[in-house]
Amino acid sequence: MVGFSPIPAMSMMSFAAGSRFLQLFGGVNLSFYDWYCDLPNSFPEIWGEQTDVAESADWYNSKFVAVMGANLGMTRTPDVHFFAESRHNGTKTVVFSPDFNMVSKYADQWIPVHAGQDGAFWMAVTHVILKEAHFEQKIPYFIEYTKKYTDAPFLVELNKEGENYVPGRLLRANSIEKYKASENGDWKFLNIDEKTGEFICPPGSSGHRWQEKKGSWNLQYNDGETGKEYNPLLSLIEQKDEVLQVEFIHFEQNKKVKRGVPVKYLQTKNGKIAFTTVYDLMMAQHGVSRGLDGDYPAGYEDANSAYTPAWQEIYTGISSGTVIQFTREWYKTAKATNGKCSVIIGAGINHWYHSNLIYRSATMSLILTGCIGVNGGGMNHYVGQEKLAPFDSWGAIMSGKDWKIPVRFQQTPIWHYIHSDQWRYDGNQADYNAVPKNDFSSQHSADLIAKSVRNGWMPFFPQYNKNSFDIAAEAKKSGATGNKGIQDYIIDKLKTGELKYSVNQPDNEENFPRVWYIWRGNALLSSAKGHEYFLKHYLGTHHNEIADEVAKEFVKEIEWKEDAPEGKMDLVVDLNFRMDTSALYSDIVLPAASWYEKADLNSTDMHSFIHPLSAAIPPVWESKTDWEIFREIARVTSEVAKEHLPEPMLDIVNMPIAHDSPGEISQPEIKDWFTGECEAIPGKTMHNIVTVERDYTQIYNKYISLGDNVRNGLGAHGISFPCEDYYDQLLQNTQHVNTIDGKKYPSIKEDVKAIDAVLLLSSLTNGKLSERAFENAEKNTGMDLSKLRPQNNDFSITYKDLQAQPRRLLNSPLWSGTVENGRAYSAFTMNTEYLIPWRTLTGRQHMYLDHQGYIAFGENLPTYKPSPRPELYGDLRKSVKEGRAKLFNVLTPHGKWHIHSTYGDTLRMLTLSRGMEPCWLNEKDAEALGVKDNDWVGSAKRQRGLLYPCLCEFANSSGHLHHLPRTRTNLFCAKIAQPRK
Repeated sequence: MVGFSPIPAMSMMSFAAGSRFLQLFGGVNLSFYDWYCDLPNSFPEIWGEQTDVAESADWYNSKFVAVMGANLGMTRTPDVHFFAESRHNGTKTVVFSPDFNMVSKYADQWIPVHAGQDGAFWMAVTHVILKEAHFEQKIPYFIEYTKKYTDAPFLVELNKEGENYVPGRLLRANSIEKYKASENGDWKFLNIDEKTGEFICPPGSSGHRWQEKKGSWNLQYNDGETGKEYNPLLSLIEQKDEVLQVEFIHFEQNKKVKRGVPVKYLQTKNGKIAFTTVYDLMMAQHGVSRGLDGDYPAGYEDANSAYTPAWQEIYTGISSGTVIQFTREWYKTAKATNGKCSVIIGAGINHWYHSNLIYRSATMSLILTGCIGVNGGGMNHYVGQEKLAPFDSWGAIMSGKDWKIPVRFQQTPIWHYIHSDQWRYDGNQADYNAVPKNDFSSQHSADLIAKSVRNGWMPFFPQYNKNSFDIAAEAKKSGATGNKGIQDYIIDKLKTGELKYSVNQPDNEENFPRVWYIWRGNALLSSAKGHEYFLKHYLGTHHNEIADEVAKEFVKEIEWKEDAPEGKMDLVVDLNFRMDTSALYSDIVLPAASWYEKADLNSTDMHSFIHPLSAAIPPVWESKTDWEIFREIARVTSEVAKEHLPEPMLDIVNMPIAHDSPGEISQPEIKDWFTGECEAIPGKTMHNIVTVERDYTQIYNKYISLGDNVRNGLGAHGISFPCEDYYDQLLQNTQHVNTIDGKKYPSIKEDVKAIDAVLLLSSLTNGKLSERAFENAEKNTGMDLSKLRPQNNDFSITYKDLQAQPRRLLNSPLWSGTVENGRAYSAFTMNTEYLIPWRTLTGRQHMYLDHQGYIAFGENLPTYKPSPRPELYGDLRKSVKEGRAKLFNVLTPHGKWHIHSTYGDTLRMLTLSRGMEPCWLNEKDAEALGVKDNDWVGSAKRQRGLLYPCLCEFANSSGHLHHLPRTRTNLFCAKIAQPRK
């Protein structure tokens, strides 16, 4: 049983309602942020953070703003005034967009970059920054920032492959005699002291974070092991032993180049090795020779050498002169303002191929000019509504952790990819993408998913090809006792093959997903990537699938069945107030209250306030709030359980190894226990295996009561704080207390009471809890964070307070920015100003990704990769083969014709858009197809089969189609469409 609901930040308790029921039941929550392609992968890669950005008020503090893939006037209408006003404050504004979009009119400069080619532009920008600002001018602010807050001075081993050297992994502290006995030595890393030339072990790494001795997880210039002061050496160019030719791959040209890199040598137990710094590799990667030999560009005008201003012209359509001018204005502004340059980036980039590489290329230009962790600076991603501020307390209630149960959370992309059988239509990823040829990169995506699940990198549900209750019962019958005994039993059965992972056999009936709850979203259309496969394989309906099954020759671990099953789901339940596509296809539709008929909480990354949603009217007719609906489902479930599951059941939950936990330093290398490369150890070399007793007769009582596991403290990101006294405070309200088996618990039966519990127990909305969270952070970092604590620690908020006036959030170490004294929130200011590490491998911002998987795919260094060729994709290949067609990239950056947070089928919006949602074609494309302005055109993507009025104009770039259909608006049926069933 799974559930899907999008974006909890916009109505937290409605999201929590279904999630809480699912987790108490033992069901699965599907993720939302990554499924929409709204999650910027580069943020966890660079900062160890899902997303953290500046609130829109901070745009006003910037002095140079670049906008990419974000149409602020359309999707950020309430906030765009800050962008316009910043120009009156002296800010230079530049918009990168293939079309002259709405925000371009606000800007000083419009750069019409070819769609999806922004990464090439920014790689050239970084080339100029490194050459002029770092090498030639050595601007002090940039150099010091890069040394202190990035991984640039960290040492990287160079591996010899044949006659060539290639970048490898970071040099570990325990590889040298000085630190060989260091705790967690595989997770501590090395710099060189500029003054003495000696190795030093900087504090702040993940090894320091999770060691027993606390207090050295910080960014001070003191050796993390000895305490000795040091000054990190950024480059070996003046202290080199030799210059080696290191090989770099230029994927767009499918060629390898050798460039000179300064190195030093180290004698280890495994022999003599060569190493360099991340900074030296960055210089070589971006083509800045510094007088070294190798295949370096002759100058900015060298169009045949990657990352020069002239090189990017063919990809972006932008002149090299524009790149040079932009870059010089950029770094001179950053120099004059100490980093007040920022990037606003949105779905137009994040939904594109290789978006993480585009993000990384732009972020390098920010990092190397000291613009991260600065008010007015930063990489500001605004896609979706991600920032759920009080996630410490809300997360416990949402997930049922207040009852001390292990959670079943699932990344939606891999879940749908496997269960809706889209993997069957997918070729080998190495055919789509430019990757180095090796065993890791040549595996099919489905096989890599199977490998990741058993090794604890990602979860997958169902877990096994046998019911977890049955496995637990059989284990106990065999004599297994306790959690360890059941772990051993399962591992033994997996090794012998008597028990199999369901991910390896997704088309076997026992592994089908059976029940799907949908609420607050349209999961079967606008939230369905691969809508036709959902209809075919989940529902067994008419589907218009048009691709061929091609994976059979590629997959090795996933079991192939000749006839893919259709109609895997038994029951789809939808909570809805609209007859959208999900409602039309659901078995049961429960009438749900809209935003204006319920109490709830709302927060967003665009501001630092928390807002209430209040019922303007009671829910109409039979509708109820999401909290009430799932409460009733829980009640009936408990009643039914008294007959069918009257006794507690022992369940087994596979839990992946988590970030922000000691488990993240459990696997120093990629080793697969299943193939005998290492022992199977739960929580270390594989996923953890946890048992939990579920009493289904008590689900309702637990749903409406706040469990006493809260007494053990709350927190997130590896930071916790005690809150037992506030839990007891909730118990003092005797009118809102529940009794279960003679024990009293605070009631959260009503949504308002649940809201008050969230507000009382969060470090973002309770001053004393914020103070306690900072006390905990001080112990681990060894830093004085007293200035960050709330000035009024008696501050707390209730739902009624919010109804009177939205309130600003408090400082909390769970977030990285500060908001005291009216300061605008900007991400990572705590890191730069208070020397708190980022939650990354080295504790610094990562320009280099030390991971065997990234190295295998050629993405350990920032790089540029071209988009996959469209004709490789199955549905496009078949469409072109069967008839006259033209291929388009479809751009839907949160709606061309309506605002992100509203619907488009209102009379006013329809009137503005020719009566319905149009599609935009470039006039040359329209001419080639014989289409005239205002003609009705049909999309041959057959699962749609709808008609749109066509708007032909030059502002849309050739080869790209803008549109966003809505099933209930575009009701005219095209002849090319097959009848709907």
